[in-house]
Amino acid sequence: MSQPFVLGLTGSIGMGKSAVAAMLRDAGVPVFDADAQVHRLQGPGGALLPAIEAAFPGVTGPQGVDRGALGALVFGDPAALARLEAIVHPAVAEARAAFLAAHADAHLVVFDIPLLFEKGHEAGLDAVAVVSAPAAVQRARVLARPGMTAEKFERILALQVPDADKRARADHVIDTGLPLAETARVVNDLVATLQAKNPRP
Repeated sequence: MSQPFVLGLTGSIGMGKSAVAAMLRDAGVPVFDADAQVHRLQGPGGALLPAIEAAFPGVTGPQGVDRGALGALVFGDPAALARLEAIVHPAVAEARAAFLAAHADAHLVVFDIPLLFEKGHEAGLDAVAVVSAPAAVQRARVLARPGMTAEKFERILALQVPDADKRARADHVIDTGLPLAETARVVNDLVATLQAKNPRP
């Protein structure tokens, strides 16, 4: 039995990945949002709360994980981050497999994975699309976010694979420095191309 074509979607902070994911959904493509899945797993009643509380006592409560408290514990501590990822990543992988099984009859599915290259999540993907925009556009978008500072932006960028490297490693680049309608046209053309590569019975 043939499988859907699996496209990985990624991009650095402020590049417009969420907007592109919404365009893909509007085009009828099933999109698995890894970040949203993590929020569910760590939210009120989330399946990962007991394991996270055991590893990091005091960071969970009725509202789920206190992301600020947990972030303070793992930021800059590779060993703590590795402990957290060992809890989270297998659960997300299981949810992703279930999502793929639920959409087994689709021509194309998208895995929206913010740190795809940073964490080596290329396995199982048929192609990767990187969402990109000029650096000045990216910077303006990010600095417009509440609570964001230039220093914090630089720290985040330092943890991410440079945009130029992502574009070089990608099979497809989606430019969000264009007017929205033009980006949507690029997305729709990509969907048509990939669906044509995987005609279903």
